[in-house]
Amino acid sequence: MTSQTVQIPGYLTGTWAIDPVHSDISFVVRHLGVSKVRGHFGTFEGTIVTAENPLESTVTAKIDAGSIDTRNEQRDAHVRGEDFLDTEKFPELTFTSSGVRAHGEGFLVDGELSLHGVTKPVTLELEINGFGDGFEGSKVVGFSASTEINRREFGVTGGAAGAVVGDKITILLEIEAVKQG
Repeated sequence: MTSQTVQIPGYLTGTWAIDPVHSDISFVVRHLGVSKVRGHFGTFEGTIVTAENPLESTVTAKIDAGSIDTRNEQRDAHVRGEDFLDTEKFPELTFTSSGVRAHGEGFLVDGELSLHGVTKPVTLELEINGFGDGFEGSKVVGFSASTEINRREFGVTGGAAGAVVGDKITILLEIEAVKQG
């Protein structure tokens, strides 16, 4: 726990469910060292709890690894296979936060990412896009976040294709969540 507090315009406390229809979880990885391939995960869920002190807020999220979409069915099947995500054996990616820190104009969210059977600490750079009114009187909040991981640290070697795929993967999150209750 920290004694530091921050002020955020329009800040609301509560429990928020990630709205998958208005959110996006994507990634970028180099291919052949000359281009970047982008992909998305289509199925995910998560809960954000905004605490009285924003620095005590938490987030948990779960991503269906098999919902990967790189706009190429053959590549998607390969990435779902044993060389990369091995979704039969490791069907989910999970994130659980362990702390929030103020950082410049935004925040850093520390947590544990579990991918391919390996759990490692990661830090998300977070921007709060705002709190507002949704449909039928609901409240909504928006966040943008990103982090960078090394796929090999999570045991994702890529098999023979691993030689043409970059080790560094940038993960990008555009999240809209709806206040519960």
